[in-house]
Amino acid sequence: MSRVSLVVCLFAAIGLFAAAQEPKPADPAPLDLTAQQDHKLMMEALKIDSLRPGANGMNPSAPNAANYDESKANPYPNLPDPLILKNGERVASAEIWWKKRRPEIVEDFDREIYGRVPQDVPKVTWEVTSKTEEKVGEFPVVVKKLIGHVDCSRCPQIKVDIQLTLTTPADAKGPVPVMMEFGFGGFGPRPGQTGASAKKATPKPAAKGAGNPFGPPWQPLVLAKGWGYAIIVPVSIQADNGAGLTKGIIGLCNKGQPRKPDDWGALRAWAWGASRALDYFETDPVVDAKQVGIEGLSRYGKAALVTMAYDQRFAIGFIGSSGEGGAKLHRRRFGELVENLTGSGEYHWMAGNFLKYGGPLTPGDLPVDAHELIALCAPRPVFISYGASSGPGAEGQWVDQRGSFMAAVAAGPVYKLLGKKDLGTVIFPEIEAAVIQGELAFRQHKGGHTTGPNWPTFLEFADRYIKIK
Repeated sequence: MSRVSLVVCLFAAIGLFAAAQEPKPADPAPLDLTAQQDHKLMMEALKIDSLRPGANGMNPSAPNAANYDESKANPYPNLPDPLILKNGERVASAEIWWKKRRPEIVEDFDREIYGRVPQDVPKVTWEVTSKTEEKVGEFPVVVKKLIGHVDCSRCPQIKVDIQLTLTTPADAKGPVPVMMEFGFGGFGPRPGQTGASAKKATPKPAAKGAGNPFGPPWQPLVLAKGWGYAIIVPVSIQADNGAGLTKGIIGLCNKGQPRKPDDWGALRAWAWGASRALDYFETDPVVDAKQVGIEGLSRYGKAALVTMAYDQRFAIGFIGSSGEGGAKLHRRRFGELVENLTGSGEYHWMAGNFLKYGGPLTPGDLPVDAHELIALCAPRPVFISYGASSGPGAEGQWVDQRGSFMAAVAAGPVYKLLGKKDLGTVIFPEIEAAVIQGELAFRQHKGGHTTGPNWPTFLEFADRYIKIK
């Protein structure tokens, strides 16, 4: 090498060394936004000026009063066909469903409705924080409290610790099936709750002589079968508000910055957390991880259905009063609407792109609908639960029981393609009539906004699939 070349190489090496020593620009500090501010930023990203108002379920005289007239409920009667490929060809085999059509449907839900989970979500490390012997009713149990510590090294200002409780029979002779519920409680007040709001998290006991409007406690029913149960706390994964989108697991992945339009919302984040709990169950010898079910009510019913659809390891789903964003058809104009979920109060459940369908686009423009979310659960069993639409102590019609039944009917062809049974009827059943003959099941109980009275029927249905080995 000539002296000139040597000098050139030396100066290049010095330049590279100097560049390596220059401090890298620091990541911007995590933002602290209100839901309204974050919602406005997403609308600006989507170039949306205004959104249609959601349905008003409180004032029947309001211009946007909720519709409960069945003759006006189906302005977009033609649902996307879950068995027609994007190229127009019909899905003629299970292989084409799994290899081509199902991935198309997942992509539509990822992009337009629930959002994408980042490929590099930080790792979760589970810690058993306590293990106690207790009694639930007459059943001796072992209760483990666990924390799932999410690696926060990419943004140390944001910490995420997933709260999970696992309760199993003390006398179990081997691994047991487990029903996991998205719980409204936690190891005390929900994160961020203090004072009066924290007190609201614990329901008061019924007045003497009033009975229990939520049905009998479900945990002893599960233990009587020799199964265990688990409670995962969704708000320990991701806050249930738009202000929390720069915090929690979504905020951690984004280093505290606002979402992109196809980033995941809270429903997808809660489902991700449930999957991480199932990861833990696969390592715990007391759990039969191939027989873990997922259950939730209301917004957590939505999350339970999303969990079941996306993670095929879950064996069975019990979907309670999930309504709009869950089992209810988006295209239905009945009770709660797409437009309710695109406003600043509930948009955080969904991908940012979902806002388009409450503004310049309509629910009829959605590439997929709730029947295809249910179809993603196939061939595994799914029980769709509601309270009564009318009568003493009823749930009411806001959640659109009929629209969810219609979605289950429309998911049936996928179950049949995969060799399973559909609902077996297209006739909306009477209250307390159990439709549980196939892998898809539906029942309305006489009570209110709860899964409680449907637990015995669900367990009768689940007996066909979940067994002590």
